[in-house]
Amino acid sequence: MTFTKSFCSSPWTHMRITNSGTYEPCRWMHKDGRRTVDFNNSIATTSPLTYFQKTMSGIRKELLDGNSLKMCKDCYVMDQYDKPSGRRRQLLKAGVQDEYFEKSLASSTLKESFDYSAATQGHTKRYVTDWQIDLGNFCNSACVFCDPNSSSRLAAEFLQLGLIKEMPPSSWCDDPVQLNTFIKDLVASPELSYIHFLGGETLITPGFKKILTALVDAGIATNIVIGFTTNLTVWSDSMIELLTKFKQVHLGMSIETLTEINDYVRYPSNISSVKVCLDRWITLGKQHEWLMQLRITPTCLTVHDLTTVYDYAWENKISVESCNFLDNPKYMRLGVLPLEIRSAAIDKLTSWINAHPTNITGTIINTRSPDLVLPQIVHDATSYLAFLNNAPDESDRLPDLIRFLKTIETTRKNSILTYLPQYEQLFRAAGY
Repeated sequence: MTFTKSFCSSPWTHMRITNSGTYEPCRWMHKDGRRTVDFNNSIATTSPLTYFQKTMSGIRKELLDGNSLKMCKDCYVMDQYDKPSGRRRQLLKAGVQDEYFEKSLASSTLKESFDYSAATQGHTKRYVTDWQIDLGNFCNSACVFCDPNSSSRLAAEFLQLGLIKEMPPSSWCDDPVQLNTFIKDLVASPELSYIHFLGGETLITPGFKKILTALVDAGIATNIVIGFTTNLTVWSDSMIELLTKFKQVHLGMSIETLTEINDYVRYPSNISSVKVCLDRWITLGKQHEWLMQLRITPTCLTVHDLTTVYDYAWENKISVESCNFLDNPKYMRLGVLPLEIRSAAIDKLTSWINAHPTNITGTIINTRSPDLVLPQIVHDATSYLAFLNNAPDESDRLPDLIRFLKTIETTRKNSILTYLPQYEQLFRAAGY
């Protein structure tokens, strides 16, 4: 791993607060299973500024020394398959491009900050300008690829089924003292420019509304871009009214396919009502000139219908994005499908890409550029085509997948074979 391929500017601008109230240095950091919870670095014990300027100094030093980091693994994999990684997007914001690394680094808007950190063992005088705020797991959906820490409904189901022994802890933002402390620090942050919120389902999480209201009341909303993702089962006029007061909104809309398998994987949604909600959000977003994206999490259960999302995105000129290639749960990775089964999805993606030519080639890092929407959709499809062709064979995980699906179907009273009859022989052989 060379300096060019490992360096990232994110630790000079960005950090995250997790559901538990602990801090993390990056929204894209790789996680092996459950996060290691470090309550010595949490909203209850440490100020965000102390964590950012001092605790993260070791990460900045490692990057300046040219070292690759385990926490950056997901970005390295995305780079390998020419999918726009968080690393490359953060570099672009700082004016740094891999293709012209040395020259663009020398002229970067953060060059003085890099130099200061290099001379001070990774310390910085900067403030956080880019936040990811995890609001907890309060959610009305129970997606099969999700986990109890991100869905209260799934957590309750898992507890009933014996898949977990206890419910996840309450979110930090359920504690009014911690929430008010964080809001006070957030409002006082100079040059705050971007906040991305995650749930659960953000629109029904009380902390989301309270933070937005505080930013509006402080008179700084017009300087801040808000990003959030909704699961397309919720509509809130009061939240929409708040969102219109901000400088810009980046609206993510989660959907896996425009077919009925979406109902199974994003249980208990209904694709008919999801489509109505999707159309409604898009109409609103265009009215306010919001930046919109369809957010996908392709799994071995949905990749065969991924082109339906690309079709919708192309027709409505909306980009498509996934945070990374799915890593967990391991039994839902794309490589779980044997190559001979993957071939149908490969053929569909190949045909779709060939039927949607664009004049732009190469990696599109700025996935939010309105001028690059159509090429970005094709580029995303191409990255999944490459991954399907090259992902290692993990078909030995099929029995794990089947055991999990059979377990949750006992409470949901449904069957994967209703939605994927073409997989019956494969799934029966694996124990379904």
